[in-house]
Amino acid sequence: MANVRLRLADARVVLEAALGKAEEMGQPMNVAVVDGGGHLLAFARQDGAILASIDIAVRKARTAVLMAMTTEKLGVSAAPGGPLYGIEVTNDGLVIFGGGIPLTGEDGEVAGGIGVSAGTVEQDVAVATAGADAFGNGLAQPSA
Repeated sequence: MANVRLRLADARVVLEAALGKAEEMGQPMNVAVVDGGGHLLAFARQDGAILASIDIAVRKARTAVLMAMTTEKLGVSAAPGGPLYGIEVTNDGLVIFGGGIPLTGEDGEVAGGIGVSAGTVEQDVAVATAGADAFGNGLAQPSA
């Protein structure tokens, strides 16, 4: 398996695509892009985005990398009675609702992640998906 590395130039493309979608929607967002180790690579807070959502956006991106799945999909498994119930309290806090998407290479290897927060969950997912799509992501939609 090839080692996919998210470069700053890639992170900027992802960030700009997500910010563009947020502007199109008229919803100020916090957008975080992390590398394959879950470390912050690029971040933007649009004017008017909720301050509390800064940390949430970073955690969504980090969660997507650590779990190699969307935060939306993780939320299904982490629901009461689910096989991962309670996982959100591990790893210094994971996020189990939509808005975090892993960024993957052609072979499916996780290269990084995007996390978006400050709108509704549906808005966060739409903005994160726009960023992931700009990367050419294979996991832009929750996978089975």
